[in-house]
Amino acid sequence: MLRIKKKIIFLAYFIALPWLSVASSSWLTFAEVGPCWPVLWLLPWAIEEGPMASIYLALCFGLVLDGFMVGDVTQLPILILLGFWWGQLGRRGVLIEGSFNLALLAFLGSVLFGLSVWIQILFLNRELPQHLLNLWGIHIVLAQAIITGLLAPLVCSFLLLLRRRTLL
Repeated sequence: MLRIKKKIIFLAYFIALPWLSVASSSWLTFAEVGPCWPVLWLLPWAIEEGPMASIYLALCFGLVLDGFMVGDVTQLPILILLGFWWGQLGRRGVLIEGSFNLALLAFLGSVLFGLSVWIQILFLNRELPQHLLNLWGIHIVLAQAIITGLLAPLVCSFLLLLRRRTLL
C-alpha cells in the first residue's frame, strides 16, 4: 500500500511541475520574474526520499522541462546536482523542517539553478552583446532567488506536511 501511495505522490509531483511552470500567476513575481518551481518542488522530495529517488525525480523534471523549453539550454545537470545534494542532507539524519532552513536551501538552489542557465546562455549566444547578457543575468538570478526563498517556507513546508501525512 505504501508503494502505491509513493507512486501516486510521484505522479502528482510530475504532473504539477510543468503546469506550475507554465501557468504561474503574475502576482507571484518579483521584478517580473517568477519563482523557480523545480527547486521548490524538488527540495521537499529530496529531503524526504534521499539521493537516489531525488536524482530520479530531477531527471524526470529536467527531461519534461527541457521538452517545454525552446532552445539549447538544459536544466537537467543542475537539477540532478541539487537533488543529490539535498538528498544527502536529508539522509544525514538532520531534520530539516524549519522555515529559515528551507528558505536558505531554496535560495541557494535557485541561485545555482539560475547561474547554470545563465552560463549556458552566455556560451551559446555569441551574437548578443556581453554587457546586456550580464545585466540580464544578474537581474533574473537575483529576482528568481528572492521570490523562491520567500515562497519556500510556505510551499516546501506544505509539501513536507502533505507527504508525511499521506505516508503515515
